Amino acid sequence: MPDTAPSPAIDPPAPTTRQAAPAPPTALTLEERLTLMNMEMTARLNKAAVAHAVNTAHIPIEPVDLADVVTVPLTPTLQPPASYPTPVAALLQRAHHRLLTSGWCSGALVDEDGARCMIGAIRAEAVGDRGLEADAASVLLDAIRRTFGEHVDSVPSFNDAHGSGRVPMRMLDQAAGLADARGL
Repeated sequence: MPDTAPSPAIDPPAPTTRQAAPAPPTALTLEERLTLMNMEMTARLNKAAVAHAVNTAHIPIEPVDLADVVTVPLTPTLQPPASYPTPVAALLQRAHHRLLTSGWCSGALVDEDGARCMIGAIRAEAVGDRGLEADAASVLLDAIRRTFGEHVDSVPSFNDAHGSGRVPMRMLDQAAGLADARGL
């Protein structure tokens, strides 16, 4: 007698129960859409960051001195700090304060608005004492060369090489500290 049972390799089994059709996809909620968009944008930003790093790796950079970036608004009523006890340091400190309150200029000792260059401020504060003025200018040039190298020829050339007074004023302040440390 022939076997009438279906062969599993040839005949598929007849469905015994009817399977339900898959449910249609439901719409995503706003939170789900935002999460997916956030993931996509994060991936794009990461890819752009890598591309930027690769494309700019050959560009040389100089470190930024925060003293050039962080500034405080100045007013003409700014009171001078306590004076250094040594004469050259006190003179450099007064010259720094004069530039803060009266303004900085380049190309002249004093401009038409009363702003002064570094040497002009030292000369105004030295009140005719040429020896004290020369000592202050010497310490200032030394402080400039310590920071910017020996290629700086003079205080006036350094002053005139800048487009704003931030660096020259900072150098006057540093020179005052140097003069005080030297006992001048």
